[in-house]
Amino acid sequence: MVKTYAVIGDPIEHSLSPSIHNAAFKELNLDCTYIAYRIPKGQLKEGVESLRDIKISGFNVTIPHKIEIIEYLDELSSECKVIGAANTISNEDGKFVGYNTDMDGFLEPIKKRNIGISGQTALVLGSGGAARAIVAGFAKEGAKKITIAGRTLSKVQEMSKFASSLGVDSEHTTLNNLDVSKFKFIINATSVGLKNEPSPISTNAINSEHVVYDIIYMPMNTDLIQQSRKNAATVIYGYEMLLGQAVLAFQIWHKIKAPYEAMKKVLLGGF
Repeated sequence: MVKTYAVIGDPIEHSLSPSIHNAAFKELNLDCTYIAYRIPKGQLKEGVESLRDIKISGFNVTIPHKIEIIEYLDELSSECKVIGAANTISNEDGKFVGYNTDMDGFLEPIKKRNIGISGQTALVLGSGGAARAIVAGFAKEGAKKITIAGRTLSKVQEMSKFASSLGVDSEHTTLNNLDVSKFKFIINATSVGLKNEPSPISTNAINSEHVVYDIIYMPMNTDLIQQSRKNAATVIYGYEMLLGQAVLAFQIWHKIKAPYEAMKKVLLGGF
């Protein structure tokens, strides 16, 4: 019997997750299929019920559902409990169990480059589910201070409190008047850039001392990435996090090593 997997979110048509997972199934001859399933904001409860009805084997969760999905799950992993967001759900004997592979998927490309986080400062733009996982990752790796910036003051305040609750010195600010020169890491976890908009922050002060990481993967070269590369910063692409979290999700579902190269090849072919 074919096992079905999915990614849920809205918008969803740009998602490369189906290509990545279907390439992995093909590589390992697994009798599985992976689809994109659009669930608009406000319809998550009904959407999750329909996934239960079809006995889906597992699914990924993207914008805007990573935090709200927690309400509709039967069990949560320890990371999920800490982060308060889930991006990978596994159907374990009829129970929907939530995991978060965003945190380690985010950290993986930084570790691959042997860039140390301990004792460093980070600027995180955004306050959604992905930002929570990123903040938790920086806390886990011993960052000295995390500054949260975003458009909605109440949300960045809340995210700053969350960082403090994990034992990290934290402050919050708006996107205007940002002095980016004082941060080692600059992370875009907002959706600004998805539609080829200008960078959410001024890149004038970015230089070779900075690590700039944009978690948007489509387009691969967002304005923030392009400008930062011109200024000689170390850049990390969104597709690297996408691949990192997909590999971990694959391993949760199938309990075998993911075919990393096959997944990477189809992902880069998607651009």
